[in-house]
Amino acid sequence: MDQIVSIRGAITVKENSIVEIKSATKELLNEIFKLNNLEEAKIINLLFTVTKDLTVINPATIARQELKLDTLPMLCVQEMEVINGLTKCIRVMIQTYISLPKDKIKHVYLEGASTLRPDLNYEI
Repeated sequence: MDQIVSIRGAITVKENSIVEIKSATKELLNEIFKLNNLEEAKIINLLFTVTKDLTVINPATIARQELKLDTLPMLCVQEMEVINGLTKCIRVMIQTYISLPKDKIKHVYLEGASTLRPDLNYEI
């Protein structure tokens, strides 16, 4: 039986460029989808945050255009600035219906973001 869960993930980029942000966003979403066997029809929404140093393109735009997730509700906002916080970081929380038990959900933290939540991170 399906239940509603939130799947989290994050990735850092080397620079504020369209190429870097596109590549990182696609890598992060593809890993989350693959590892959790997500079905687009069961996704409720995607919530993105980006740090203030990422300004050239919105990850939601990439998800819609590059991954063809154009029917899903998405929101992208600026991450709260925290002293000594991680920079050049894209975060996502995907709310979805899924049949996996919550303890089997695989959260994905890549590149420099792997330090954010080592307790949640699924090792790829």
